[in-house]
Amino acid sequence: MNSEFEQSIVSSSDISLKENIFRIKKWWNYLWGKKWIIIIFGFLGGCLGLTYAFLKKPIYTATTTFVLESGEKSGGLSQYAGLASMVGIDLGGGGGGVFQGDNILELYKSRNMIQKTLFSPVDSVKNEPLIERFLEINKMRKAWEEKQELKNLKFTVADINKKDVDSRSERLKDSIIGKIVETIGKSYLTVTKPDKKLSIIRVDVKSSDEVFAKRFDEELVKNVNDFYIQTKTKKSIQNVDILQHKADSIRLVMTGEIYSAARVADETPNLNPTRLLQRAAPIQKAQFSAEANKAILSELLKNLELAKISLMKETPLIQKIDEPIFPLYREAKSKVIYAFMSAVMFGIICIIFLIFKRLYQNIIS
Repeated sequence: MNSEFEQSIVSSSDISLKENIFRIKKWWNYLWGKKWIIIIFGFLGGCLGLTYAFLKKPIYTATTTFVLESGEKSGGLSQYAGLASMVGIDLGGGGGGVFQGDNILELYKSRNMIQKTLFSPVDSVKNEPLIERFLEINKMRKAWEEKQELKNLKFTVADINKKDVDSRSERLKDSIIGKIVETIGKSYLTVTKPDKKLSIIRVDVKSSDEVFAKRFDEELVKNVNDFYIQTKTKKSIQNVDILQHKADSIRLVMTGEIYSAARVADETPNLNPTRLLQRAAPIQKAQFSAEANKAILSELLKNLELAKISLMKETPLIQKIDEPIFPLYREAKSKVIYAFMSAVMFGIICIIFLIFKRLYQNIIS
């Protein structure tokens, strides 16, 4: 009983295997009969791919790499904090924690930095902003010809400082700038750290226009690094300015007291020895004030020098390693690869179409 059941299973599996082989052979014969149609479609696809390769503009990549070393915190100056606190000055801290870790990488993709770079001039001759170059590259002006409000819209380098948000044209410009910033952040700009253990940062800008890629990369790195340094050292610079102002004020007061004492002596050349009140008291008062201001000025100057040392320590070091230089790296795939890939794709599409057509005919029949 069991042997008969096993024999029936084996025989049924042989039949199904034969049927599958027969079906595969049948489909192969059908597609082989349509080989010239598939070849023609593949040839047409190859021609289209080759044409696209000739018309497609190459992509240029501008690359800047630099080493970022954060400034040291002024922990070594903590022993002088008491002296500085006498005049209300804080020597420590700075902006140490503002851009720790990978925060600076996100700063490169912020709207403020990209927008500021877009309004940088392409060169010193035309004074044309990079945003106008971007519109020209992407042929956005042609798409605006039918819209009157966009047709006469112009961007200038001075637009970056305008604050008229109530104007309709300014709101329209802000909307366009927002879309351009989003496009650049997603498709044009790449900011990475090649090695997580190192402090090397790489900024890549890709564009079909070689000049735009180079200038945008240079200006973006400059704007971000300047903003980074200003933010890191802002507090220390304020401390230096306050100390310098106080020192100048005390020096001016001390100088006035010295001249005041000399003036009193000049005004009483032949003073009666019995009338010392007219000379001694004013002179001693001026001298006392001058000595007090001298002591204060001495401490202020000491704190001022310490604040300058702290500022130098907190100033980050940014050293460029590589800069974009013409000619830029040119990324363009081989025309043969484009033609081959397109021919294969069209051939597969043709085969799929023929298979579905045959299945449809079988269902109908």
